[in-house]
Amino acid sequence: MKWVLFDYGEVLCHAQPEADRERLVEAAGIDPDRFWRGYWEHRLEFDRGTLTPGAYWSEVLDRRARDAEVERLVALDVASWTHVNDAAVAVMQELRDSGRPVALLSNAPACVAEGIERLSWIPAMHARFYSGHMGLVKPDAEIYLRVATALGAPPQDVVFVDDRLVNVHGAEAAGMSAVHFRDAGTLRDDLKLMLSMPSA
Repeated sequence: MKWVLFDYGEVLCHAQPEADRERLVEAAGIDPDRFWRGYWEHRLEFDRGTLTPGAYWSEVLDRRARDAEVERLVALDVASWTHVNDAAVAVMQELRDSGRPVALLSNAPACVAEGIERLSWIPAMHARFYSGHMGLVKPDAEIYLRVATALGAPPQDVVFVDDRLVNVHGAEAAGMSAVHFRDAGTLRDDLKLMLSMPSA
């Protein structure tokens, strides 16, 4: 049976709301453009687990971040990524309730993963994988292959869902089928078609 493997950010949760983004910038105490440039420039290495929270936020601030600052920024960052996309989660739950195995693969540092794991509906997913625990990030082929192995499924028996085309293409390069997420309604239709197709 095919697995459905969901991305988390901007699929099962919404993008960071503007109010949360403003709180992060305010806590950092630096120019917004400078903040977001640093935030994204170093994010993949934070996601990969090669930067600790202290090292990451020091890079973002371009100075050594104090422990209290790191704690505050981590808390705000985690909160900004926990605004659930109820419609997309409903699609996941429909699949699970129909007997379809569902899993999560997120580029997320360990501290954000901890926050995601506290969401009430997350334990219903059969397996969850976070880049910060794996030392790998999407779209590297190895992360998809390692997840497929952990699921006990060949890559062709996994359908991956992500909002970023680079990650969709990464999954396809690793042998998975993939769906580009745009909205929950379209996802439901795309998965219905994808899951009705025989494995290659």
